[in-house]
Amino acid sequence: MPVAPPSSPGRSLEVQDLQKSFYSSALLGPQRRVTAVRDVSFRLDPGEAVALVGESGSGKSTIARLLLRLDRPDGGEVRLGEESIELQSRRVPLAYRRRVQMVFQDPFGSLNPVHDVAHHLVRPLLRHRIVTKADARARAAELLRLVGLEPAEDFLDRHPYELSGGQRQRVAIARALAPAPEVLIADEPTSMLDVSIRMGVLDLLARLKRDSRIAILLITHDLASARVLADRILVLFRGRIVEEGPSASVVDSPIHPYTRALIGAIADASAPSAPAAARTADAGEETETGCPFASRCPEVFDRCRAEDPAPRGPLGRRVRCHLVPEEDA
Repeated sequence: MPVAPPSSPGRSLEVQDLQKSFYSSALLGPQRRVTAVRDVSFRLDPGEAVALVGESGSGKSTIARLLLRLDRPDGGEVRLGEESIELQSRRVPLAYRRRVQMVFQDPFGSLNPVHDVAHHLVRPLLRHRIVTKADARARAAELLRLVGLEPAEDFLDRHPYELSGGQRQRVAIARALAPAPEVLIADEPTSMLDVSIRMGVLDLLARLKRDSRIAILLITHDLASARVLADRILVLFRGRIVEEGPSASVVDSPIHPYTRALIGAIADASAPSAPAAARTADAGEETETGCPFASRCPEVFDRCRAEDPAPRGPLGRRVRCHLVPEEDA
């Protein structure tokens, strides 16, 4: 049974020049600025999945928090359809919460063990006035069937601790779908699940994308999951998109040295150590000039240290790297 259609079908999420920095405490020494998100721009259309891929600390989850309006950015613009979103306001309208929903990494931590499954699903249905109280339990059962939990009536009265990890994540997805959102942000939705059941959750998200035209922003470090679900991949390094393009092209024919290092780290997982460029780096001193990846790049040359590369690349791809010919800019 398909989920209720998004409240504003056909609208896109557009992000333009998103910026976010954090500052260390002056009590621990000289205050330092760490740039978490820098010049991030992308578009997410209905029925499309876009994956943000990168190592820990690359800015993936910060972007998710900014779009969920849990944090306020330093600059940039977000548009949802024709509406420009006021990102600096501390008050987040309930309508925005309805339109943009989240699936968290830890399904057990995101569900209250005190309450049963019915409570987790009925509450957003009533809060966002999707159905009346009399119809809420029946709609909750429909949502459970949608995410593959049957017989649905048997699950409604269970508590999260009575479910497996995969079942809990499906309940979390059903809860996110309850308000009929336009955008679903999935933050590492399979990383805490057994390998044997990850594909089932990815297949569920792919079906929602196809049948219900929900736009999905996948936050992940797993390029294999990104290739399965996402139509496009954006590769992040230190808060900046360094490569983007169709998923199959990015994974099968990576251009940026950092993307190649990430894929090489997966291929060499059984080796004693991953390639040097793929290892997580400490924050280090941020520089205003040069390529941010220069200190780790095995193909670095003088221009990389002096000049920040502009986006360029062949048709359908965008890469920030001086190794790409400038005529492709």
